[in-house]
Amino acid sequence: MTQSADDGLDPIDRQLLTLLQEDGRLPYSDLASATGLSSGAARARVLRLQERGILRVVGVTDPLQLGYRSMAMLTIEVEGDVEPVADAIGAIDAVIYVVVAAGPADLLVEVIAPDHDALYAVVNDQIRSVPGVRGLQTFTYYRTHTHRFTWGTR
Repeated sequence: MTQSADDGLDPIDRQLLTLLQEDGRLPYSDLASATGLSSGAARARVLRLQERGILRVVGVTDPLQLGYRSMAMLTIEVEGDVEPVADAIGAIDAVIYVVVAAGPADLLVEVIAPDHDALYAVVNDQIRSVPGVRGLQTFTYYRTHTHRFTWGTR
């Protein structure tokens, strides 16, 4: 039998995750009343989900409102082992997302910058100079159409 990444989640855990995906600031008392738990039990379950690495509650910001005017997705072809290249690119401050992928691109990398010149500098000066980067394509964003964090649980 193959184990899934969410082994050990019961329906209440799943309900808590769904509620927190909709509003990560829900008080334990609201989580408790929605699930039939006490506030203490809801808190204990949320903490357990965090400790297991299943849940991370963060504040999601709008980059445009914070002065970032240039974003791009890069597809990167890697020569050799992909892990050290992914580690090096992931350490660059302007890089906000790195995915190891299958297909023509080995890495998908999202970059954010205050303007086009800064984006160019990150791509040309920092990412292209990482040992193992064989080639890349840059897809600059006009705007973000859909940004969803409520995919639920299985």
